[in-house]
Amino acid sequence: MPPVKSHLEIYKLLPRTNCRQCGLASCLAFAVAVMQGQRPLADCPPLPPLAEADLAMAPQPANPLAQDQARALEQLREQVAGLDLPAAAQRVGGRWQDGRLLVSCLGKDFAVDQRGVITSDCHVNPWVSAPLYRYLLGSAGRPPQGTWLPLRDLPGGDDWWRLFGQRCEKPLKQVVDGYTELLQDLVVIFAGRPAPASFDSDIAVVLNPLPLLPMLLCYWRPEDGMESDLHLFFDASAEENLAIEAIYTLGVGMVTMFEKIARTHGR
Repeated sequence: MPPVKSHLEIYKLLPRTNCRQCGLASCLAFAVAVMQGQRPLADCPPLPPLAEADLAMAPQPANPLAQDQARALEQLREQVAGLDLPAAAQRVGGRWQDGRLLVSCLGKDFAVDQRGVITSDCHVNPWVSAPLYRYLLGSAGRPPQGTWLPLRDLPGGDDWWRLFGQRCEKPLKQVVDGYTELLQDLVVIFAGRPAPASFDSDIAVVLNPLPLLPMLLCYWRPEDGMESDLHLFFDASAEENLAIEAIYTLGVGMVTMFEKIARTHGR
């Protein structure tokens, strides 16, 4: 067959059962991911052999960065596939159930099977899967210490805190300025919890992007001519469970998701 030009051509060759064994919500979503070079064909277990041969001709993404990201994600998946996942469950604060390691991300279960494939009732985005893989591979199992620090005060924060402020804290503050109810929604939607009243902010919410990686969000409303302010804090043990660059990736992804929620539900 000639080179594939559209994800619809890929979709026509898939089983189209929406079985979710690939970790995505539908065969159509998987076809788009294959077309973009974000997922390998092997992630579709029911794929007929002849169809797989045809799909092998699908083009690689034109964006070199996307190619690099896809390769890096596949390498992480292969490394996780080599782990003793039942033994890792206790270390990372997850649980082993029905042959899969279940890890709670923002109150939602993400399952990792022995092949390293991530599935969930939620959409599995790269900003979730890459940090989750890094977490499974590198977490020391260090329980949170209860000491909150800004990213710049974490051991590896020097190279990341300015960018984190621009890509995470600043856009999130803008979102909350226009939709303050978002913080209450986060408690309900993502199993967050109000922080103790001792925090010197108008609103303080604790989220758990990963079981051993809590995040504190503090917001100060505008008052007496002063602008509003928002800062994110992490437990002092954060880098013992997730590398600083993965913490940054996770933060950017979460803020992007919160922006979408605000556009959908905000005023």
